[in-house]
Amino acid sequence: MADDPTHAARDSFWRFSPDDLGTQLGCGLQGLTASEAAERLDRFGANSDAPPRIEGAMRAILRRLLEPLSLILLVAGIVSMLTGDEIGGLIIVLILTLSIGLDTIQEGHAIRAAEILRRSVALKAEVRRDGAFREIDVDHVVPGDVLRVRSGDIIPADGLILESTAFTAGEAALTGEPYPVQKHAGAVTEPNDTSNALFRGAVAQTGEAIALVVRTGRDTVFGAAASALAEAQTPSPFERDLREFGLVIARATLALVLVVLTVRVVFGRPVMDSLLFSVALAVGLTPELLPMITTVTLSRGALRMARRKVIVKRLAAIHDLGAMTVLCTDKTGTLTSAEITLAKSLDAAGKDNMRAAQLGAIAATLGGDRGSLDAALVAGQSNAAQGWTLVGRQAFDFSRRLGSVLATGPEGALLIVKGAPEAVLALCTMDESARAAAMTRVHQLAAEGLRCIALASRPWTGATREVETEDETDLVFEGLCAFADPPKPTAAAAIARLAASGVALKILSGDDPVVVKRLAGLVGLNPERVLSGADIAELSDEALAVQVRSVDAFGRLAPDQKSRIVKALQAGGEVVGFLGDGINDAPALKVADVGLSVDGATGVAQAAADMILLASDLEVVADGVEEGRRTFANILKYVRMGASSNFGNMLSMAIASIALPFLPMLPTQILLNNLLYDLSELGIPFDRVSKRATAQPQVWSMRRLARFAAIMGPLSSVFDFLTFGALLYLFKASPEEFRTAWFIESMATQILVIFIIRTNGRPWRNWPDPLLSASSLVALLVAMVVPFTPVGAWFGFVTPPPLMMAGIALLVVVYLACAELLKPFAIRTGRKD
Repeated sequence: MADDPTHAARDSFWRFSPDDLGTQLGCGLQGLTASEAAERLDRFGANSDAPPRIEGAMRAILRRLLEPLSLILLVAGIVSMLTGDEIGGLIIVLILTLSIGLDTIQEGHAIRAAEILRRSVALKAEVRRDGAFREIDVDHVVPGDVLRVRSGDIIPADGLILESTAFTAGEAALTGEPYPVQKHAGAVTEPNDTSNALFRGAVAQTGEAIALVVRTGRDTVFGAAASALAEAQTPSPFERDLREFGLVIARATLALVLVVLTVRVVFGRPVMDSLLFSVALAVGLTPELLPMITTVTLSRGALRMARRKVIVKRLAAIHDLGAMTVLCTDKTGTLTSAEITLAKSLDAAGKDNMRAAQLGAIAATLGGDRGSLDAALVAGQSNAAQGWTLVGRQAFDFSRRLGSVLATGPEGALLIVKGAPEAVLALCTMDESARAAAMTRVHQLAAEGLRCIALASRPWTGATREVETEDETDLVFEGLCAFADPPKPTAAAAIARLAASGVALKILSGDDPVVVKRLAGLVGLNPERVLSGADIAELSDEALAVQVRSVDAFGRLAPDQKSRIVKALQAGGEVVGFLGDGINDAPALKVADVGLSVDGATGVAQAAADMILLASDLEVVADGVEEGRRTFANILKYVRMGASSNFGNMLSMAIASIALPFLPMLPTQILLNNLLYDLSELGIPFDRVSKRATAQPQVWSMRRLARFAAIMGPLSSVFDFLTFGALLYLFKASPEEFRTAWFIESMATQILVIFIIRTNGRPWRNWPDPLLSASSLVALLVAMVVPFTPVGAWFGFVTPPPLMMAGIALLVVVYLACAELLKPFAIRTGRKD
């Protein structure tokens, strides 16, 4: 920050008073106006670690030009021109220019599409502007803003707390401390006491706070340490598989090219011709369109998924969603309606009595709790808190599973404690038989699908003050509140649809195992066994990996136990998705192969997720799975093409270049072949996919690809050799006629075979998209026409005799028929597409 008024307080702003900081920042404590905020945004910059890196067109072109293959082509073109082959050199440079331009344009479209999607799920911050709180993009928070954060929010900037209500924050990203830290307004006496400060990157766990923003972006504690704290993004399964495939192709290409070049030079063939031919061969072998095809296909998939109410943050996650075999999800809001209502209020003896509900409503209203159970309490007893005033509170603690408020009202000063029944009952003065009876009622209600909380209280003696944990003793058990959260009408059908598509569902809940068991039965899962958090704590990782195979429901889970279950499933070879929306779901969202959150989820959950569902419904997930598989199927079409006719033709060309006394194709003809072949495949991302292709998880398998290449590649080479024999011995073709006829045969087999291998079934039962048909047939038409035009002479083509063309056509038809017959053996997935 170049012109920073907080320089004097940069390292310890929490030791200054709000007024002093306001003076240094040049602002008041009531927030900024819109014009002041705009001026400060220009002055201090965006609230981010680094400005967005937008690559211009020239930089994108230069990056591609400096790639090794492009440099080889450029050098080859210049050498050709310097050695007298000006036309050949110009053609090489022209083809290189077209290839780079095409790739740059397509990638630019994909990046813009991804950026639009990324902006649609940008995190928001709540600041006071022009006297009222409003939501803005996190990037637009500036020093001097008055910020409000609530439980579940990611704190967007460093600031000094002005007001707080039972506020705690998780600062694990900064300090490594796993437990929430209590935060409050007021001066501190110790230099290292930051209990009155908020720090960017921390997560609001409970309560609410209002703070004066002091530092943003790279000037924050988090921003200054970003390079040390940032973890490298672990490559997704799809990214790892794609990289492995690229390395295999690169090694095969290099080996083949070196062999061809070495043998031709040893046999005394012209060195320059051999070098240019080898370089052109490398171009033909390299799947240079794979990154573009992948990016465009994934981007189109992301746009289609957006129309299906799924926003994609990480493009590679589309494939991973299609490969998903297990989906783990919480129950509230996904399997259930999330419209939780107060069903019963029971006294300590188990009789209907509204006393417990009234006390719960007082605690929820005065304590500022925002949970779904608290909302149901307030809705059920909307006037309960009238006449009561909050004095102090102990925020709900996830580890203790309870919280308390101290209030004064018609009954005097009263401490009200509410939370999980077992946690609250342990603090009450009651005999063991009464405690056991209360827990029995809890289990009975849970068996009916009702979730319970317990209420306890005690009169407060002495001076009123903030509540401490030690005050929560000698309580009187007031009773139980039971809540209903019925399953969604669509849940069972959605689970059945996922199961039919090969995706198993498991419930990972923090709720009572009995409640989870009943829900599992209602939605069609196996309810026989439910593992609790206590059960999982006693299992080793190896034992857990065995148990998760047969258990569909888990209850009373801690956040780290959800992560353990996800890892246990992954250890068993499953591709795991996790759907969650709470703070405690963030670790599992990060560990899962695909993290799914929902619109309206906590900020930390959305930040950890790979995709955001705009509707909290499993039907949306099922739609996303189908779209992910469709996207992968189209990428696989390109890979199959490279592994079949393309690789086969280049292998045939390499062998022919060694066996024949002349080059089977000139370098410029190979490059033209490659360019037209690339153009023919531009419609692949738009191709339609049959429903049977999306019926089961789509997993990248190098073994399957190797089997496909081992069958379809040699088939292509066999017909190439038949073509060679017919041209040399039957038609007595000259070198120019040989090259022309084989160019036509090569283009026809490479392009038309896409209509065969794009589907596992019969081509006439699953017609391609018109865009794929157009791109393929137009490229084929150009390949058929060019040799018969004046342009063909530039490439060294001549007009073949009609009888020779008829023979080539017959070979192409027989090749396509054989490809269709052998395809089931090459694919062999056990099902038709």
